[in-house]
Amino acid sequence: MSLYAINATTIDGRTQSLAEYRGQALLIVNVASRCGYTPQYAGLEALYREFKERGFTVLGFPCNQFGAQEPGNAGDIAAFCSTTYDVTFPLFARIEVNGPTAHPLFRLLKSSRKGLLGTESIKWNFTKFLVDREGQVIRRYAPSDTPESIRGDVARLLDAAQALACGLHSRLRLPDGIQILKALEQRLGKLDRITTRVSDAAADAGRAESGRVCRVGG
Repeated sequence: MSLYAINATTIDGRTQSLAEYRGQALLIVNVASRCGYTPQYAGLEALYREFKERGFTVLGFPCNQFGAQEPGNAGDIAAFCSTTYDVTFPLFARIEVNGPTAHPLFRLLKSSRKGLLGTESIKWNFTKFLVDREGQVIRRYAPSDTPESIRGDVARLLDAAQALACGLHSRLRLPDGIQILKALEQRLGKLDRITTRVSDAAADAGRAESGRVCRVGG
């Protein structure tokens, strides 16, 4: 299954297709409000604000599976994130990330990038997955990996995507087909000018011969 084929419920109750994030680099995180790692919200928000204009988004998915550290409802979670950490990146409704009722997104993320000792299960809050612009999961980070420590990976991912885009743009600015047409057009223009000069010369020669015949005849 493609990441873009998955739907999720936003923190305000709307169903949203993750296809809306197609073409963006993503950092997807299972978050909690009463965890020792909760202060990472500040770093996640800083990453989002630094790189969002370059096509980067953080997606936060609250989860209460680890120590019951996300007990509130959607309104409680949204209010806490806004007032405590001024979070502006997208937040979603509370989900489960392990077990038979795990959200399809996290089933995909876990199977794409396994964790410690090759296990798939999420170990705690604030596990992070870095996803490229094509929807491929390229890196998994432990809860202890801070947003500041992975900033370089985010920057390199965006730099690589920008370099690729610039290279394609450069190659597409004047495709080979257009270059060939331009060269042909130039050659046809030269041929037309040569043809015109030959025709003029032939006409001059014809007029000269006509005048000579008239003089001889007269």
